[in-house]
Amino acid sequence: MGTLLVRNADVLVTMDGSRREIAGGGLFARDGVIEAVGPEDALPEAADEVLDARGQLLLPGLVNCHHHLDQTLTRNLPAAQNTNLFPWLLVHYRIWAAKTPDELRNAVMLGCAELALSGCTTVFDQTYIFQNGCRLDDEIDGARQAGLRFVASRGSMSLGQSQGGLPPDECCESESFILEDSDRLISRYHDPNHGAMMQIVLAPCSPFSVTDTLMRESAALARRRGVRLHTHLCETIEEERFTLGRFGLRPVAYMETLDWVGDDVWYAHAIHVDDEEIGLFARRGVGVCHCPSSNMRLASGIAPVRQYRDRGVKVGLGVDGSASNDGNHMLGEARQAMLLARLRMGLRPPEGPVTDFLPSDPRRAAEWMTAREALEIATLGGAAVLGRSDIGSLEPGKRADFFTVDLSDVAYAGALSDPVAAALFSSPTRARHTVVDGRFVVRDGAMTTMDLPLVIEAHNRAARRLASVAS
Repeated sequence: MGTLLVRNADVLVTMDGSRREIAGGGLFARDGVIEAVGPEDALPEAADEVLDARGQLLLPGLVNCHHHLDQTLTRNLPAAQNTNLFPWLLVHYRIWAAKTPDELRNAVMLGCAELALSGCTTVFDQTYIFQNGCRLDDEIDGARQAGLRFVASRGSMSLGQSQGGLPPDECCESESFILEDSDRLISRYHDPNHGAMMQIVLAPCSPFSVTDTLMRESAALARRRGVRLHTHLCETIEEERFTLGRFGLRPVAYMETLDWVGDDVWYAHAIHVDDEEIGLFARRGVGVCHCPSSNMRLASGIAPVRQYRDRGVKVGLGVDGSASNDGNHMLGEARQAMLLARLRMGLRPPEGPVTDFLPSDPRRAAEWMTAREALEIATLGGAAVLGRSDIGSLEPGKRADFFTVDLSDVAYAGALSDPVAAALFSSPTRARHTVVDGRFVVRDGAMTTMDLPLVIEAHNRAARRLASVAS
């Protein structure tokens, strides 16, 4: 692969242990691994490839911890624009089941492109409907063509409506096949090594779409094979009512009975939790993925991100959807996380006279979600949730995953007294460059790994076909 030298960034944000921000900074990488980070005089003078990042902000690559890339095919469907989760899912299940392998592969390429153009370098994806000939292999093929670091999950649904679950029976699979295919995929694709570009996770979909047997057996298989576990949890009040009615337990307590509370597990959403459950997550090392745009779009609620961080719970960020978000902009999602945390703080009733407990009071200063905290959640936080020590920051020994934004963009005009915070407070922009493992995936604002207009054309053609299934 050779060497890469990046120099002259207006500011380089390391996210290292000291959270250094280096004016005029740069980095040097060899074969996708960072060897040096610092100002110009701390770097080699030459490399096989040199990028002058003058006028740009350089940031660690963003880590997306929860997504459904196939759902880019069903963005903005009229029948699902104004509903919450359960009716929203019932609109979509059969449509998602009708996608073809080629449509799945193309949707993954399109979603990865949109993510890369927003500074995302690592993508976790959960696909859980495999009908009409689709396999996780099709998704993996699309991600490899896109060039992003990819964590693919063998999602699953086995609890159909005839058994009291939410999804139609025809959208579910047999549990024996799910487990057999999960084992096959781990053997074929999972790379446990430093710098892995492809990993596998087991991800039964949700308490209302899989059985307790499948949850337990998936956990046992994952631990036998050394892979992580993921599911949706505590996303809505309706889910809580489901587990209380079916098992007599809140969702987190139900997970405990299934051996699904541990440091190899992370949950998507984790909105409706109490103080005791937050403490359990902290003690047991459970991670959570915050999905602010999806939670707002479906009116699911506001996750207690401030409380999670204060208690030491691992928190990452996910775009989710793309049909429950309709966008794949990771930098924009970090901005939403910052703003939504502030809204939650503002909704907390004052504990004394209003004049004594305004949000601007210094005694509440620690409650504010800052721009740098939101960036940390989107980088280091995501790496921790995925169990990765090789990404999330720019420092020697880490992989060369990073992106830059052009500070001369109109969105940043007037905001450059603090360029780092401007990336969050100003309107989200496209990445100027995105590099994954030392390779350019986006160069000068354009994808290098695919003919994006052709991908978009094929994607829109498939979306039109699937929309006709809904009508």
